[in-house]
Amino acid sequence: MSSEAGPKRRWHIAVFLAPAVLVYTALMILPLFGTLKLSLYQNVDQQQVFVGFGNFATLFGDPNWSEAFWRGLKNNFWFFFIHMAVQNPIGIALAAMLSVPALRFKAFYRTAIFIPTILSFVIVGFAWKLILSPLWGIAPGLLDAVGLKHLFKPWLGLEDYALTTIALISVWQYVGIPMMLIYAALLSIPDEVLEAGEIDGITGMKAFWKIKLPLILPSIGIISILTFVGNFNAFDLVYTIEGAMAAPNFSTEVMGTLMFRTFFGHQTQPGDPNMGSAIAMMMFLIILAGVTVYLFLIQTRMRRYQF
Repeated sequence: MSSEAGPKRRWHIAVFLAPAVLVYTALMILPLFGTLKLSLYQNVDQQQVFVGFGNFATLFGDPNWSEAFWRGLKNNFWFFFIHMAVQNPIGIALAAMLSVPALRFKAFYRTAIFIPTILSFVIVGFAWKLILSPLWGIAPGLLDAVGLKHLFKPWLGLEDYALTTIALISVWQYVGIPMMLIYAALLSIPDEVLEAGEIDGITGMKAFWKIKLPLILPSIGIISILTFVGNFNAFDLVYTIEGAMAAPNFSTEVMGTLMFRTFFGHQTQPGDPNMGSAIAMMMFLIILAGVTVYLFLIQTRMRRYQF
């Protein structure tokens, strides 16, 4: 006598997912809603008073706040642009060179380029401050050795150059990440595709532009959105090199330093957790908007390149 068995319940999936879900909820979801709640209140006579979107109105309507916010947002976009224009193309070029079969010592090159990404941003920040120091740094001496000392400037101390210099330091530290991701994507291209291109006379750089590059576009898209999210969360390197005041004269101000200084206070500026939370929520919404645009407008168009 037989009977139809009901659908099998895979409880083990929930068991294995539960720890990750609990940790993510405790460390990400709950703080996010806590920040949202805090941004809707103001401290009045030592009491938290609900003001709705009053803090956001102040952020955009009060010139004292809006000027700092738009300056930080503009600098974040510039920080992101430097990484997109310098870091990612260099990462793609390095990955393409490492994928050449005849290249020797590939493991050494990959390790040497990737090592800075695992270094502490504190070490990287202080090391580059020493390197670029006009007093005891080695940069002036190195440029002098090749006859280019006249090009040296105290880049970290000049308003026009400080943010770009920090962005390039960040590029040096993290270029290994796009390199490794693109390198893995290049290795995943089937040999049959490349061999078919060789039969048609497509070899060398022509093969990269006509065959490999279109096939790794989805990986480039993922790297681009990771770069966007990472750079709009930029704070650590700027704070290490220029401090919470985003010296010189707030020229390296990003939204992260503005939020930190507003939330916790710094020097003569008292902390305001409510306004700091409003800035943090704006950072979250900007990042969410960028990720949404990528997922629904860009990623869907790139799927046709995937196998």
